[in-house]
Amino acid sequence: MNEPLKLIALVGMPGAGKSVAADFFKKKGIPILRFGDQTDIGLKEYNLERNEKNERWYREKLRADLGMAAMAIKIEPRILEAEKQSKVIILDGLYSWEEYLYLIKKFPHLILLHIYASSKVRYKRLAERSVRPLTLEESKSRDYAEIENLNKGGPIAIADYTVINMDDEKTFYKELEIFYSKYL
Repeated sequence: MNEPLKLIALVGMPGAGKSVAADFFKKKGIPILRFGDQTDIGLKEYNLERNEKNERWYREKLRADLGMAAMAIKIEPRILEAEKQSKVIILDGLYSWEEYLYLIKKFPHLILLHIYASSKVRYKRLAERSVRPLTLEESKSRDYAEIENLNKGGPIAIADYTVINMDDEKTFYKELEIFYSKYL
């Protein structure tokens, strides 16, 4: 009997460490599909610079055009393609409740992995990152926009597992190892 696909969606607020977690799983040989890739694709189609304002505009436009499950609709063909090669796939950056509802109907073995860090820690990380650093005001604005406009709270609230990322990367990796050994 064929083993069902294990689809693990990383959820969490900006700066929590979802991309670091994705890199951890990538090093384990697990394919990573980024929801954010669609934003990059869309910005190129509109010939827009990649920055916080344009990214937010595109994410919200796509959802206005296709509904709040838009990113899940856009990533589904890539999931089906990746499933031909692997029975475990990591989705980096599931946001909305509607994306979750769309995917759980199609992929009943979906697991939500919440990456948590406090706002103070996240805002510091976002200010210090080398690519697209954010001011404190931009970080807060992004949090509010993602919660209010993108229904981000639902998937975080019902996550199957939470990994805390408040300390150093070594501690974070230990927590991810525990999740890996339990679920994979």
